[in-house]
Amino acid sequence: MIRRLAHLCLRTNDLPRQIEFYEKALGLPIKFRFINNEGQLYGAYFECGDSTFIEIFDDVLAIKQWGGDVRPLKGGQHFNHLCLECVGMEETRAMLLKRGVKIGEISVGLDYSKQMWTEDPDGNKIELMEYTHRSWQLQPRS
Repeated sequence: MIRRLAHLCLRTNDLPRQIEFYEKALGLPIKFRFINNEGQLYGAYFECGDSTFIEIFDDVLAIKQWGGDVRPLKGGQHFNHLCLECVGMEETRAMLLKRGVKIGEISVGLDYSKQMWTEDPDGNKIELMEYTHRSWQLQPRS
């Protein structure tokens, strides 16, 4: 069952500037940071209240982490995906498949949350996420 919007994911070419804006200007606390194997900061997860978040990744370092093609980012076009929180991931997947939704397999992300992926008719990526007892989103701020 889908419960609520969990997070919105954005990409950027200037992560420090985005962190400064969301943390200092808007006053959103950082819940946790993404650090790659080389010790580079490549993402930040901001609290927006009521278990909702904004996730921002450095475009080049995120592609280095997960693969893909580097494409120029233009102003206003930095949307990456939206994420819906759900409970009962297996049952939700079965329900969506029954409704004809093409959806990927369930996996566990770097943040220890269960996830599966689909797209809307326009090709916008949608992540469905179920928190686990180890999910970073449920841990004290780092």
